[in-house]
Amino acid sequence: MTDVPLPYEVVRARRETADTVTLTLSPAGPSALPPFAPGRFAMVYAFGVGEIPVSVSRIDGHEIVHTIRSVGAVSAALCRLEPGAQVGLRGPFGTGWELERAAGGDVLVVAGGIGLAPLRPLVLDALAASGAYGRLSLLAGARTPRDLLYTDQLRAWATAHGPPHCAVAVDRPGPGWHEHVGIVTTLLDRAPFDPANTTAYVCGPEVMIRATARDLFHRGLAPHRIRVSLERNMRCATATCGHCQLGGVLVCRDGPVIGWDRAEPLLAVREL
Repeated sequence: MTDVPLPYEVVRARRETADTVTLTLSPAGPSALPPFAPGRFAMVYAFGVGEIPVSVSRIDGHEIVHTIRSVGAVSAALCRLEPGAQVGLRGPFGTGWELERAAGGDVLVVAGGIGLAPLRPLVLDALAASGAYGRLSLLAGARTPRDLLYTDQLRAWATAHGPPHCAVAVDRPGPGWHEHVGIVTTLLDRAPFDPANTTAYVCGPEVMIRATARDLFHRGLAPHRIRVSLERNMRCATATCGHCQLGGVLVCRDGPVIGWDRAEPLLAVREL
């Protein structure tokens, strides 16, 4: 990990949705950041604007891929970048998904909206080592079909004869939509998994995380086997600004990925 941003060059910029872009970054100099693990994040600096924490959405050697939604000044500046532009990167920071926790059992991945981005490396790792796990299921939800990420990859997974079991749902369908309509938790009945031998990985809007984790708990998953990401609470990556504090947890330091046994009481307080 480095506290000094290293220069990285945008080698590819792919528009995923109207407000979301995937940037593939490669070292622009002789130095590169240490290897990332799925679920961990980098501080991405837009020169002259500022920096934000962004989880990795794919890891390929020295190339780092970030999927970024334009929701503020820094993310908007990053989403406007084209190949050849440079950014600064610091990291890696935070905790990872820890796929090894699921060894020998079923893997259930539940993503809402842009939450699919930090979960994609986990799915790719599970597919690459499929013999180490049981059944792999990916459930993805979005507001509308136009808000879905990685549509080509989702389509390929959904139509494949092998893993993963992949199902997609949207809240508000548009013309030509023939898949499931509803929130992502309504897909759980279709997913093949054994609650007593499953590790679940959940990322998305906070309300979706709470609903999914509670549903999985009632279906028999132990809270510590439900891994959730609280990355939307992060700010500085050094756990000094206090913006990421939830009770006794500093998300930049202790997260963003933690078990539901720790996350549930923290988020329950915020509901009051």
